[in-house]
Amino acid sequence: MSAPTLAPERPVPMSFIIMAAVAIHLPLLLMQLPLKSYDTNFHIFFASHYVHHWFDPWNPKWFAGFSQTTYPPLPQQWTALLSYIFGLNMAYMAVQFVGIVLLAVGVYRFSELWVSPRAASYAALASVFLGSESFLVYSAGQLSTTLAAPIYLNALPYFYRWLRSGSWRSFLKASILLVTAAAAHHATLLFGSAFFALPVCALVVMDARSSEDPEKTSVAALLIRLVSLALVAGAAIAVVLLPFWIGLIHNPVTQTPIPHPSRANFLLSPEWGVNYFVVPYGALILAVPFIVMRGSSVVRLRPLMIGFWAAFLVGLGGTTPVAHLLLGRAFDVLTFERFSYWATLLCLPILGSIIATLVDRFRLKALIPIAGLAAATCALAVSWSTFRPADASNFSVDSVALWLNRDGHDQYRYITLGFGNKLSRLAIQTNANSVDGESNSSRALPELTEFGGAALTSSKYFGKPGLDSLRAMLNHADRYGLKFVIVRDPYYAPLLYFAGWRQVDALDDRTVTIWSKDGVPPATPMNASDRPTHMQGILWGTLPVGFSLLAILVVFLPEEKLRNGWATEQPYLYYDLVAGGATS
Repeated sequence: MSAPTLAPERPVPMSFIIMAAVAIHLPLLLMQLPLKSYDTNFHIFFASHYVHHWFDPWNPKWFAGFSQTTYPPLPQQWTALLSYIFGLNMAYMAVQFVGIVLLAVGVYRFSELWVSPRAASYAALASVFLGSESFLVYSAGQLSTTLAAPIYLNALPYFYRWLRSGSWRSFLKASILLVTAAAAHHATLLFGSAFFALPVCALVVMDARSSEDPEKTSVAALLIRLVSLALVAGAAIAVVLLPFWIGLIHNPVTQTPIPHPSRANFLLSPEWGVNYFVVPYGALILAVPFIVMRGSSVVRLRPLMIGFWAAFLVGLGGTTPVAHLLLGRAFDVLTFERFSYWATLLCLPILGSIIATLVDRFRLKALIPIAGLAAATCALAVSWSTFRPADASNFSVDSVALWLNRDGHDQYRYITLGFGNKLSRLAIQTNANSVDGESNSSRALPELTEFGGAALTSSKYFGKPGLDSLRAMLNHADRYGLKFVIVRDPYYAPLLYFAGWRQVDALDDRTVTIWSKDGVPPATPMNASDRPTHMQGILWGTLPVGFSLLAILVVFLPEEKLRNGWATEQPYLYYDLVAGGATS
């Protein structure tokens, strides 16, 4: 079998694009580079619970007990399923690799709505080198975001076809893929989907109003189709994520906002500007003026350009007032690197169009520097996890887990100080339960929600609010059966000493000390009104994964054809034939 050939006049074959994704990302995932990121261990911790308690989302290991229905389960459940073959770590890498491949396919298919197939292929190839993708995969560890967005992108062409031609197969595929994406990530559903769906709706109206439109779709028919899809998909999402909605209604997010550097003003805090703007965008920063100019000058691309620009401004966090105005109180809850990610995805079709124009005009003189800039963008984002690691000290928690699991220590609860994101790794390996944890939206204990600090293990980094939260928890140790504090940072030793705690053991050449408090009773289960019912556990364990399996099946259904014989697989074709192919 011969290797695919590349020619500037033809689209880049999808086989070549997937080979590029394999060549670049598969070795990094096999090296388990994402384990150095912020949230990877958090996702693996959730997956480890599903391995042992698939139909019971109540997890006693954090916060004296919490419900995992506070976070859509699909990526973690697939990690749990694949862990029976690969183990938890490599199962996570497998799910993440599927997301990377789906992104390339989704970008290609989404871009075909706007530009020619050759420009769409350049956009898809660019997604493999996208800085924001590598930043989220290798530094942020946001598996749910990087899996949900590609599923949405793959759903949007079917969404377009249903609105344009009324194809029931497209309706079925769009609905199931939208529900599957919602089961992967709630923030992408609630805040990101509009950035993609609204431009597509505008594109459908533009095509329907064209005097050359062979379908002559009325505005009333478009509205009926849009409402019907919204009702069906919305009802399905409501059922699939029913335990999530029930938990959100009973326990709305009212805790004191926790500071996050992605909300900073990047002009006043340039170090965070580098982290959340320069690294995710990379060489795209140079292309932004040209993306705006091309998107503004080509009528067909204007809805997409407006969507990109809105996501771009929101992704700047507190640098501009736009995020505050659009999001209101949600500004203090969300993190904004995902908005930058969505912005980069929205601009890729326009970028592909620009690259196609440059290649037409300059050939290799354009291809070589473009390839170099793409490689540099990817390399910067991948290496950023080494320059700015989530935890600068790489250490093992094995000895701590063994200590907690022996001599009845797991009858009491514990907290760690100075463990960073190893908090989740320790929770996977030990039988003991903690009052701390990394899922901010899952917290209900007043000592954690009233002060504006995140995980107790990193409390010093949140200043007075973080230390006040730690002191409150230490003062209420008897209430929670909190007997052990495991310390890797000597900064906390004076605080513990004056709070009445004493050191009882040391591990790993005394780099880890264990502190205890006398008279603390053994931990008992907390009375939790938000504990999911048995029926909710069954729904949580069947519907999200069930819809993802259904999505895998239905996408292979062949598409219907339009009445004039044009395949609906290529919605860009109509524009190219009637408008002279001006998109590229």
